[in-house]
Amino acid sequence: MELSPHLLKRMIDRRFTEIDLRRMLERASGQREDVVEGRWVIETNHRRKAWEVIVEPDIERRLLVVVTAYPVWE
Repeated sequence: MELSPHLLKRMIDRRFTEIDLRRMLERASGQREDVVEGRWVIETNHRRKAWEVIVEPDIERRLLVVVTAYPVWE
């Protein structure tokens, strides 16, 4: 998993860690295509609230790039 610079700022602003993020991905309850082509929305929960994690697969490097994560109520 690779973290974008944008995501690092959001992690501080939204008070979650890389470990929290990994747990959110492990507990995914669903996924759907994002409005941005090639990206996916992962539906999950964190601290008993619904969250979404936006990811983009990097096929060449065989990585999952996490673009951002946010609570659904935002």
